[in-house]
Amino acid sequence: MSLQVAVVTFDGFNELDSFIAYGLINRARVQGQDVTAYITTPTPVVTSMNGVEVTGQRPLGFITEADVVLLGSGIKTRDVVADDTLLTRLPLDPARQLIGSQCSGALVLAHLGLLTGRPACTDAITRPWLEERGVTVLDAPFHAEGAIATAGGCLASVYLAAWTLLHTVGESAAWAAIEYAAPVGEKQEIVQRVMSRVRTVEAALR
Repeated sequence: MSLQVAVVTFDGFNELDSFIAYGLINRARVQGQDVTAYITTPTPVVTSMNGVEVTGQRPLGFITEADVVLLGSGIKTRDVVADDTLLTRLPLDPARQLIGSQCSGALVLAHLGLLTGRPACTDAITRPWLEERGVTVLDAPFHAEGAIATAGGCLASVYLAAWTLLHTVGESAAWAAIEYAAPVGEKQEIVQRVMSRVRTVEAALR
């Protein structure tokens, strides 16, 4: 059975934050790897921060089936964390799932108690809101501890995708997916930087 990734995408989402990780992970599938990412939404249709309407591929209940859950970012994340009913629909389980957040998605992890005692990465706008909850925010694009990873800055989603692929289908698949998307003439440099960051962060915690 294919490994399944839920890219959780809320109304007001940032297109880069959801679609970069989604596209890179599914690039590995195109290359024959047994992993599939799905845009996973709380309502049948969500609208991005720039007005793009997207039909979800999976409902939020799919989270319980997913092997990996990546929480996207957007301009309405504070509304998400203020909605207790919506938060109860996010039964994340780091004991059996890889869990990642992109930018303000870290605020959701914090409200679910998954960042207690650990630092996180996020974007500049979300940073003070995380710090208000006692989370130490790193000046870094990516951080991972065990089954939980956080990324900060839209283009940092490439690190989240690489981390996901590294831990599901292996380093060669992660390398190939990032290399495919990297700019011509800069492929080796970018792939090496991304993979080095992901490997170094985890090695430092062992």
